Amino acid sequence: MSGKILVTGGTGYIGSHTTLLLLEAGYQVVVVDNLSNSSLESLRRVEKLTGKSVTFYKADIRDSDKLSIIFQEHQIEGVIHFAGLKAVGESTQIPLEYYEQNVYGTLSLLKVMQRFSCFNIVFSSSATVYGDPASVPITEDFPTSATNPYGRSKLYIEEILRDLSLSNEQWHIILLRYFNPIGAHESGQIGEDPQGIPNNLMPYISQVAVGKREKLSIFGNDYSTVDGTGVRDYIHVMDLSDAHVKAIEKIKQLEGVSTFNLGTGNGYSVLQMVKAFEEGANKPVAYEIVARRPGDIAECWADPGLADKVLNWRATRGLNEMVADTWRWQSRNPNGYDI
Repeated sequence: MSGKILVTGGTGYIGSHTTLLLLEAGYQVVVVDNLSNSSLESLRRVEKLTGKSVTFYKADIRDSDKLSIIFQEHQIEGVIHFAGLKAVGESTQIPLEYYEQNVYGTLSLLKVMQRFSCFNIVFSSSATVYGDPASVPITEDFPTSATNPYGRSKLYIEEILRDLSLSNEQWHIILLRYFNPIGAHESGQIGEDPQGIPNNLMPYISQVAVGKREKLSIFGNDYSTVDGTGVRDYIHVMDLSDAHVKAIEKIKQLEGVSTFNLGTGNGYSVLQMVKAFEEGANKPVAYEIVARRPGDIAECWADPGLADKVLNWRATRGLNEMVADTWRWQSRNPNGYDI
């Protein structure tokens, strides 16, 4: 692609790491983010690490007028769409907010893209669209469903994108279904910086280890798994970000809508992750077992073979690297980007 790439939600966890790799790959990047759950400091550090500049707009993707100005000012050839709310538990408490920001926000973005004849989009989807899978590992042709509003919002957007593709063959759409991103850039300069109480396991573990939180709550130990705790496929954020660069490189060669699982193909339980972190960081992690969370499932891991075959992408970083990079980021930035 010769034109600029628009990254929505580009100051967030996965967005900032992907922006870094896009810059390193030679792309010009425009970032739009409303900074509701992220910090502009992430982009400052990305620019410092790469020696390249990013064009940033503080804007909400639901603001079609502001989006139109961005498309007018830049020749946007492709969009990587991360912007949205992303916490399973929170989505069960404020579902309308999730549908408003995730679904309506995407509709707003797509309308502006269509108006400016930009027909290439990589969408940040989720393994939650598989609901409670009948078996593992999960392949892309598994039936989809959702057990919570967050997953349902992702599923609705996938269906909207499929309808859009059927209506106009100019669209090239890639749906990337993430499993569980963890880790940080090897420099320790950028990483996951959740606002308030973390919703994901690894940042919570690392905040306990660094002394920011007293103990980890493990939601349920009575699942039908190796030790009763939930099993997930954890993928290093740099591997995940690399998949987005590969997707942008390939998108024009793929017709219609293409869907790919992004995972390692390995499942680890919560207790296994705690043990791996304790060993890797040489820090104790206090925890307690509490009741299951609504919407959670027992186990979920990917068959990532299709992404390997079509995008020439595979995860290369193992659990030890994920733990080491997480701890380097957390220990050097105990308060995240709030310096």
